Amino acid sequence: MSPPPLLAVRRLEYAYPGGIVALHGLDLTIERGRKLAILGPNGSGKTTLLLHLNGTLRPGGGEILLDGRAVAYDRRVLDQWRRRVGLVLQDPEDQLFAATVGQDVSFGPLNLGLSEAEARQRVGEALTALDIASLADRATHNLSFGQKKRAAIAGILAMRPEILVLDEPTAGLDPQGVNQLLEALQQLHEAGTTLVFSTHDVELAYGWADQVAVFHDGTVLAQGDPDAVLGDRALLRQAHLQPPLLLELAQLLEAGQGEPGWPQPRSREALLARLRERLRDRSA
Repeated sequence: MSPPPLLAVRRLEYAYPGGIVALHGLDLTIERGRKLAILGPNGSGKTTLLLHLNGTLRPGGGEILLDGRAVAYDRRVLDQWRRRVGLVLQDPEDQLFAATVGQDVSFGPLNLGLSEAEARQRVGEALTALDIASLADRATHNLSFGQKKRAAIAGILAMRPEILVLDEPTAGLDPQGVNQLLEALQQLHEAGTTLVFSTHDVELAYGWADQVAVFHDGTVLAQGDPDAVLGDRALLRQAHLQPPLLLELAQLLEAGQGEPGWPQPRSREALLARLRERLRDRSA
């Protein structure tokens, strides 16, 4: 019998004051060691879902399962839950509050009751992982937006969560900042951290995630392999999304070649390599 998913959402319901329905009948599965993209347009309920994943919001119906067991909402359980599931908000200003980067990142470990020596070690590891160790003594208000993003992530990472949940992690970053952040997150993933991130960027979801969950009007329309989910044009139309360009180009490239079963390229470099191979074959 296979183990239960690390975190799962079943039939989730949530409405904001005034009866504004944000989530309804939502199912989602988060498997250990994966990178899951929660993909949908603005207003589809992505952020509301993320706020449920670490107990910030309490559902009006349905349940959330951690290691196959329904979670409770008393203080003891919430503390344990939030140690395992760390949430990084879209705007780093909402999470950075201490005078310096080092002080801000140390808040979580010290709040866990760790000694100053243990907290200092975790802070150093988190800053190094996000490549901002040189900013430890920098005032948080003097950081660039990208540096603030990484500092906010480091503050959660220092608490060593099993699952790192990120709301639109690349929003507001220039291409270099996106690459730097994704490289840091990839290293965390390879070290064993399960990653969940929301985005409206189909190219990011296709190129970087192991699984994709497509959102629309507060529910998950489909969850699964990026090739299968993002190759479903009818599904994407329903969610008001466009297919990823890389996938469309790869499908055109393979059309009529009679070679089914080839893995689709998931990066610009892989697509260019496939194209060069095709050109060599034609010129041979």
